[in-house]
Amino acid sequence: MSESLDSGSPPPVAPASVPAPATAASTTALRRRLAELRGPDTRPRPLDARALAALAANPGCERRALLDGAGVDKASLAAALGSPTAFGQSQFAFMRGNAFEARVKSDGGAELMRLLGVAETAEFLVPDLTAAGPEGRAARTAMALREATARGAWTLLDHPLLALEVAGSPAYLEPDAVVVHPGGRWTVVEIKSFPMIDASADPAKVGAAARQAAVYVLALERIAAHTRGAEVAPAVLLVCPRDFSNLPTASVVDVRKQLSVTRRQLARLTRIEDIAAALPEGACFDPGRSPEELTAAVEAVPAAYAPDCLAACELAFHCRGRARDRGAVGALGRSVRGELGGLTTIGDVLGAARGTGGDPRDPAVIALRRAAALRAEALSAAQAQAQAQAQAEAEAQARTAAGSAGPGIPEPSPAAGAVPRVPHPARHTGHGHEYGNTDAGPLEGRACH
Repeated sequence: MSESLDSGSPPPVAPASVPAPATAASTTALRRRLAELRGPDTRPRPLDARALAALAANPGCERRALLDGAGVDKASLAAALGSPTAFGQSQFAFMRGNAFEARVKSDGGAELMRLLGVAETAEFLVPDLTAAGPEGRAARTAMALREATARGAWTLLDHPLLALEVAGSPAYLEPDAVVVHPGGRWTVVEIKSFPMIDASADPAKVGAAARQAAVYVLALERIAAHTRGAEVAPAVLLVCPRDFSNLPTASVVDVRKQLSVTRRQLARLTRIEDIAAALPEGACFDPGRSPEELTAAVEAVPAAYAPDCLAACELAFHCRGRARDRGAVGALGRSVRGELGGLTTIGDVLGAARGTGGDPRDPAVIALRRAAALRAEALSAAQAQAQAQAQAEAEAQARTAAGSAGPGIPEPSPAAGAVPRVPHPARHTGHGHEYGNTDAGPLEGRACH
């Protein structure tokens, strides 16, 4: 995380495949259909890079692909379904992140360019990216990138807007900044508010930032593929607070692995129009509808729940409840679901283990039956050992009871009229009196002065 952005030439990166452009009629029909699913009076929720990274991590979930593509507010939908969840960034973290980003970009971006290794005396350009609508802003960003590459000068693009087609639907992404080097290389800048202590940050948070930045790199590759002399850097600049202060520090993060995974996972996504075509007539995800209608609409779209969804999706509680009701093995984790293969429910797994179901040639079934046999053998041995130990303890207690109840010498009863003996201490001296230990009557063995 300490290498320079300009150290060596990066490995060749295959340009992202650009799908065939859709006709205007098909695009209009898709947008009209998505508006119907979202609700006529509901504003679309834009798909950001964080949601896109979560979608790429679970490409088999058609429910999330459709809802995100249609711009449905999943938090409001989850509340209407009766499964609200406290999901998202806290207001305090949001305000702290904005304040830290403003500090990093202060003085016209000079501090950010210094973190990138640009000399303080070097000049750089900050083009205006203002335009009408997301399509206009994306087009203006692409034009600014091409102009900066042709100019061959340091250029800082503050909050550019990038377009990326996801499952046949356009998604607009807004990175914190993109820097164009004089040689034509484009570098994504990701600004986060979590601290970097002793030049090291939380690995989980760094990984999440890398997955998010990989989406930006993937969107930039589409523009670079049509720009002469342009090259997208496979590493991003991560800017965080240094130690426990509010001073910025930066580190280079290689995102080639995350980029490869994101590209492969997004290519597996089913096109949104195909998912929408399979829905029943009248299906709508408007939170203002009744819970029964919303439940029927949501359940009509297949989901692929996993415990990881709890940290990435607003509908995770609803999907978890449905998965548990069905006994789906996916609720136990993706690794468990992958190991069990075609056994999709817990009932199927138990039946295969007991020998009442499943294909005996299936490796998963063979492993389950072998595990069940080993478990039964272990339980039988443990039960036999417990019974033997209990029997031994019972026999020991019986022998102890028989020994304590054996014949003894009876104690003689005192004669009639005899004075009972009073036991005395072995030796006691006090107040000039000495008492001796005697078995005689109470007046014997006593010295009086």
